[in-house]
Amino acid sequence: MYLSLIEKIKGFFKTRQRTDGSRRVLTKLPLGIQSFEDIRDKKYLYVDKTEIIHRIVSKGKVYFLSRPRRFGKSLLINTLEELFKGNRKLFKGLYIYDKWKWSQKYPVIKIDWGGINHSTPEEMKESLISYLKEIAEKYQITLNEKSAIDSFRKLIESLHSKTGKKTVILIDEYDKPITSHLFDTDLNDIKKAIHDFYQVMKSSDNHIEFIFITGVSKFSGLSIFSALNNPVDITIDEDYVSICGYTQEELESNFSEYIDSAAEHLKMTREDLLEQIRYWYNGYTWDGKTAVYNPVSTMIFLDTREFVGYWFRTGTPTFLIDIIQRRNRPDIVLTQHVVSNNAFNGYDPPKINEISLFFQTGYLTVKQKDVIGGIPSYTLDIPNMEVKEALLKCLLEAYGQYSDEQVINLRKTMQQQILACDEPGFSRTLESMVASIPPELHIGSESYYHSIMLMWMRIIGFEIQAEASNNLGRADIVWKQPEPEVTVVAEIKYHATVKIESLLNDAVNQINNRRYYNKYHGKIILLGIAFSGKNVGCRLEELKIVDNIYLDK
Repeated sequence: MYLSLIEKIKGFFKTRQRTDGSRRVLTKLPLGIQSFEDIRDKKYLYVDKTEIIHRIVSKGKVYFLSRPRRFGKSLLINTLEELFKGNRKLFKGLYIYDKWKWSQKYPVIKIDWGGINHSTPEEMKESLISYLKEIAEKYQITLNEKSAIDSFRKLIESLHSKTGKKTVILIDEYDKPITSHLFDTDLNDIKKAIHDFYQVMKSSDNHIEFIFITGVSKFSGLSIFSALNNPVDITIDEDYVSICGYTQEELESNFSEYIDSAAEHLKMTREDLLEQIRYWYNGYTWDGKTAVYNPVSTMIFLDTREFVGYWFRTGTPTFLIDIIQRRNRPDIVLTQHVVSNNAFNGYDPPKINEISLFFQTGYLTVKQKDVIGGIPSYTLDIPNMEVKEALLKCLLEAYGQYSDEQVINLRKTMQQQILACDEPGFSRTLESMVASIPPELHIGSESYYHSIMLMWMRIIGFEIQAEASNNLGRADIVWKQPEPEVTVVAEIKYHATVKIESLLNDAVNQINNRRYYNKYHGKIILLGIAFSGKNVGCRLEELKIVDNIYLDK
């Protein structure tokens, strides 16, 4: 589904209808495109990251960067390739254009492990040899070596000898062969083969100008870290945290017309739309200060103008949920975690640290960094609504085991109960849903029950605008039904010991006092939901209208 969406929209100009009937032609979005050359030559939108790239290439020689999948690592690698090859015209108008010595062109070995067959250790070695021979042929170099190790060494040295320039080595998805074999018998053989292969770069150091390596996970015990002249890991370095993804300023300045178009389409103010985009797709930080947007999800939203979890669909993290179940660790995604710097130092594949794994794969991110006595600590949490919704849905499916038929029935039942203001019926439905949550998934906090409630209502088909704001605050949940026009404004309360009735009073009074419903029209229903310990109840009220003014009930 995701791929068909990409194929359908990439390569075409995006047009949106103006309110005056004219059409606006927008710069093409580079959805599914990882070629820097294509983006620049074909006039796709490019967010300039070359200031950070210039900082990297000016300071050091060997770097490692970990970022989640679909975060722009391959585009970064390709941009570095074009830079070192000296393709000046592609960088015109970008920060680095007048700061780079374009007369110096370097030979480049770019290894993309996504394009190398690693089904078995033997097939991986054969595929790697073929891959290196293809690179060699582009430089009119012949490789006759029988092993990948010897081929790699010969290619590095030959490129230096032939061109007079040291070789640049760029490695994308270095960890893909490891993650593909985490739980099978080939893991040790794959690890050894990769260890020996990467060891070549250390012994060939005199022939190498620059090395940049990307991946999702950081594995210890591989020569890429233990022996490769200690590559500088810039994963959580505050100087490079925004090298992938979009900052708030980059979003608003580069995608301004798309934001305006989406706001028109969704009948929202620009401010409200930006707040929702931030709620759904922002929140990734690696230093606890600079937050960035998921680039893929953000661009797909700006094209489709629907708040949906796009990133999660691009790959099913079943092995992550398997780890949670096998080790009985649902708390990994249900609570915050405070960790030391050791959590980012990598792990040995057979001894996977769950929290480190979830951080590196993008399901946890740094929300706060504290330094006490010179020693840093990091608070990790789920980055945004897109990730939170997807993870909770997976957990409920894994632990609660709701069938498709049950979900359909729940959808019909809950919608009917809310529209009819059926408090007893809706309370019984909530009680049944809470009872289906296994004990290990209960976390005593309002934010947890807010997430669970929001996730439930989205699963059963409600189109929800979460944390909708006005000048007095934010409603927890707003559900809008267009035909007939009905708006449900909900507030969720939790306390371990306070009685349900008191919490419900607080919830409904907050909605009324802050008039969360002021900007909506038609029928308005107030929904208070309260959790007291593991008990749950609701309050449903329809607002009265006198002379087109809503009155508190």
